[in-house]
Amino acid sequence: MSYILGVDVGGTFTDLLLINETNGETHRAKVPSTPSDPSIGVLEGISKICDRAGISQADLSHVMHGTTVATNAVLEGKGAKVGLIVTQGYRQILQIARSFVPGGLAGWIVWPKPTPLALLENTVEAKERISAKGEVIEELDEPAMIESLKYLAGQDVKALTISLINSFTNDSHERRIAELAASVMGEIPISLSSKILPEIKEYERTLTTVANSYVRPTAAKYLKNLEDELTKIAPSARLHILRSDGGLMGVETASSAPVNMLMSGPAGGVSGALWLARQSGYKNLLTLDMGGTSTDVALVQDGEPRIGRETTVGDLTIRASSVDVRTVGAGGGSIAHVPELTKALRVGPQSAGAVPGPAAYGKGGLEPTVTDANAVLGYLPVGLLDGEMELDYEASQTAVAGVAQALDLDIYKAASGIVDIVNENMFGALRLVSVQQGYDPREFALVAFGGAGPLHANALGRLMGSWPVIIPPSPGVLCAYGDATTRLRSESSRTYIRRFSSTSDREIEKLLGELHQEASTELLGEGVSADLQEVTYSVDVRYHGQGFEVTIGLSSNEVSGAILEIIGDRFAKEHERLFTFALDTECELVHLRAVVQGEHPKVSAEMIAQADSDASSAVISTREIYVDGAMASASIYDRRKLRANNVINGPAIVTEMDSTTLILPGHAGKLDTFGNLIINPISAN
Repeated sequence: MSYILGVDVGGTFTDLLLINETNGETHRAKVPSTPSDPSIGVLEGISKICDRAGISQADLSHVMHGTTVATNAVLEGKGAKVGLIVTQGYRQILQIARSFVPGGLAGWIVWPKPTPLALLENTVEAKERISAKGEVIEELDEPAMIESLKYLAGQDVKALTISLINSFTNDSHERRIAELAASVMGEIPISLSSKILPEIKEYERTLTTVANSYVRPTAAKYLKNLEDELTKIAPSARLHILRSDGGLMGVETASSAPVNMLMSGPAGGVSGALWLARQSGYKNLLTLDMGGTSTDVALVQDGEPRIGRETTVGDLTIRASSVDVRTVGAGGGSIAHVPELTKALRVGPQSAGAVPGPAAYGKGGLEPTVTDANAVLGYLPVGLLDGEMELDYEASQTAVAGVAQALDLDIYKAASGIVDIVNENMFGALRLVSVQQGYDPREFALVAFGGAGPLHANALGRLMGSWPVIIPPSPGVLCAYGDATTRLRSESSRTYIRRFSSTSDREIEKLLGELHQEASTELLGEGVSADLQEVTYSVDVRYHGQGFEVTIGLSSNEVSGAILEIIGDRFAKEHERLFTFALDTECELVHLRAVVQGEHPKVSAEMIAQADSDASSAVISTREIYVDGAMASASIYDRRKLRANNVINGPAIVTEMDSTTLILPGHAGKLDTFGNLIINPISAN
């Protein structure tokens, strides 16, 4: 037998999910993350889960890995020292940036401008010029360039970015400078803007390529070490890395273009939620991934997650395709506090993290967190991770008592207030990906996962009007499930600015075909034959004279017909959905893009045993909990003992190894064939 392993490294835990490719049987494990070297936690987890499944590590055929290595390098400011080469006259491109300042009224007064990832003293100019049409106006001054490269070598830069004006139309000068750099600076990693982002807008292109260089040494070293260790324990296993857009890429591609995995972790959760919900027939989803530090939310329509053209990590916003995920500082470890000045309860964004963690974890944490509030309210079991982590209820009560005293409330009302506030924070994030984008959340199911998501899901479904609320099996390791069930993906793009009247259907068909071939080549290198590849296309369109674009998708069978007419119709509808109006103005193409994907892994969803509606055999105890402003008796269920068609009436708590689910009064959860817990208001059941 062969096994697929999904691995997701989070801030607190490293999650693993092992899937038997033959029968879909799953095994799961969680181990503490090791921030100093994430590969240590990954390898410890692999050993643990293989022992639990009773298999040899050599039986692994694929390891799909979602990693935050590149993300953390940006957030912690621990990337490489980057040298930057630009066209003469553009040396301060990163310092000038874009004239946009976040924040509300007068936000510019207090906004600290982020420090560029490539400093001005490490930026040099190339004497050269290429026109917007790709014509060489001024040849590259190679002797001067060699002197500049010697200067950068003296600055001890660890990675090099080459980003010349208009190189997206002609990359000859960028490639020549790379050759010179290799001879002057040795084996320094070099990123070319014409390879990383061959599109117009020199600032975004430069910033994105610099970000790639910034994280490249760290990411490449980590991936090489992990691949080397995997080769020792599982010689036949192939390692693939999750991209920000939810696809997979090979180690070589990930090492050279790690900017494409900055949102690797959140993308895995969306992919896993989609795969499991699809088994139960749900295609319109809002996803809620609540971990220890933050919560990620996203929207899936007609079985496809919304893919954005920008990725934001901390203060950095780059041009790279990623699942449109919004993140808020609301997690199980979010700290509750009452400022002395306002006496108003606040929750987050500060987090207790993995060390020391919530007070309930018994690792020395003293500050009250969301986890502690849930413990006080009675929602958490005595021990997490199948009893491997015993909770300290007394420590939680002591921590939350400080908030209660500051607010002059009893401890239950204070704990309930903490939970209500964190729910409102997540409610706001869910509205950003639904209402603000023109979608009615009442038309979407809410899929909740992560270690803390199922505890808050029922309340958020009630706030959003999103039913049913779906709690998949193994919700705490669903990101790892997504890693294990997604497929290889490659993307190729090109800037092509033309009014509709200045191009033709056949010209666009020809260009999209070329992009298809470029994207296909990468997958061929990963062993995916052309007949197993699936291609889709997208174009960025705007009204002529407009300052931004809207992305329109095309299927493979639409590029041989009236392409411009299809694009025009879809653009008008999408523009009206987003902005409530469409114009009788000529449209203009800006970018063309081809996305090639491999076949889905041959993994079948595991089905659970059938039974009737009576779930009493899964009850392990009862407990008094504080819910909806009063004490109530709640039954505690062991999810492993539940069967398909079992119905659980709230108030109730469902426990499992990696998460805990709260079902509120007036609601009921029903198990489906695939083990998903489907929660609805009782009136809707």
